[in-house]
Amino acid sequence: MAQKIRAEDLPDFDFSEHLDSEEAIAEYLNAVLEENDPSLLAAALGDIARAKGMGEIAIASGLTREALYKALRPDAQPRFDTINRVCVALGVKLVVQPS
Repeated sequence: MAQKIRAEDLPDFDFSEHLDSEEAIAEYLNAVLEENDPSLLAAALGDIARAKGMGEIAIASGLTREALYKALRPDAQPRFDTINRVCVALGVKLVVQPS
């Protein structure tokens, strides 16, 4: 009989490990934006910031590392100014198009 694996025994999935190109980052952000969930967007930007280096993004955005971690946690609802500053620091932009 095969041994059962409990979900809580599995390691957490870290998306930042898979964001290794500009194309992967763009695809990830586009998929997240389609969900229309501000906290999911914050978490995705956090994943991308970790992939690129949180300290570097903190400096480029003018935010402290602590503020960045707080603003980009999965349950956060950051202000648009914070999202915009992080996007600029990450070298990405949000684009509006008709649905």
